[in-house]
Amino acid sequence: MTAAAKPAPSFWHGKRVLLTGHTGFKGSWLALWLARMGAEVTGLALAPATEPNLFTLARVADGLHPSHECDVRDAQAVAAHVQAARPQIVLHLAAQALVRAGYADPLGTHATNVMGTAHVLDALRGQADVRAVVVVTTDKVYRNREWAYPYREDDPLGGHDPYSASKAAAEIVTASYRDAFLAVQGVAVATARAGNVIGGGDWAADRLLPDAVRAWSAGQTLHIRHPEATRPWQHVIEPLAAYLCLAERLWADPTRAGAYNFGPLPHEAATVGYLVKMASSAYPESATSYENHSKGPHEAGWLALETAHARQTVGVAPRWGLDTAVARTMAWYRAQQGGADARALCLADLDAWEAAQ
Repeated sequence: MTAAAKPAPSFWHGKRVLLTGHTGFKGSWLALWLARMGAEVTGLALAPATEPNLFTLARVADGLHPSHECDVRDAQAVAAHVQAARPQIVLHLAAQALVRAGYADPLGTHATNVMGTAHVLDALRGQADVRAVVVVTTDKVYRNREWAYPYREDDPLGGHDPYSASKAAAEIVTASYRDAFLAVQGVAVATARAGNVIGGGDWAADRLLPDAVRAWSAGQTLHIRHPEATRPWQHVIEPLAAYLCLAERLWADPTRAGAYNFGPLPHEAATVGYLVKMASSAYPESATSYENHSKGPHEAGWLALETAHARQTVGVAPRWGLDTAVARTMAWYRAQQGGADARALCLADLDAWEAAQ
């Protein structure tokens, strides 16, 4: 496994960072990481969407300066918080992040993912201190043709379902704000298209491993929708490290602005069924295993990303293979269910990732 570039604590120490979506699964992990590197993080997000949630259990708010409850659909509120924070770096993660929730509420999904992104970017116009912006989208921004090659950053954007379409639209909105406004004032803006993430502390509905933990810990059978669907799975630390390294690179070289795929090597994408079997072997309580319940709205069958551009330009590559990612994820949940502190478990995973070669 090729060693990945690591975020540099010396770079982040003292930097004023605006992090949207800090109460979510990925946002909570990222806020913990930034705080322990000494960044001055202002959080902007809705209240946590699940109970339990990592934001509360890991006491994420303790490391923020400060944490604001704010809906990115409220342009005036976003602008006021941005002006008060005076960020040097912006990491925009706030989103409606679930495919099936997008089907249930397409208008809300577009309002959050498209206009919410526009509101954040618009609030940065005229901000004197901001230098780097990373807008997080998804691997699902591509027009999925179910063909057997990984998608590259210059492949056409699209989206069958509302979530995918909203994230593709957010890519276009971001490119427009970058080209029309922010590049002119010296702000480097990039989008980050990351694959499916796993890791401890996710309790969202309709996500594979959280669903598995809920079912198995209750002695129930896990119901999965599409066991043959292939995805570029990765531990949550991998894309977060990539976002941080990308922001560092944008700060040093604004010409690196643009779109980036982040994920495992294309040949390491795995099916839903294979991931469940790996998770089951790492979670002894999973005696009830799983059943295939494939009914539901359309979801892409095969999806992988070509990540050569990110490896060559940003210097990132996976440190943990899928076996390690799954093992550490299931160990996190088992330890937390046994009474271990969620914050300590996250920090231990960060230590282990940073020590990996």
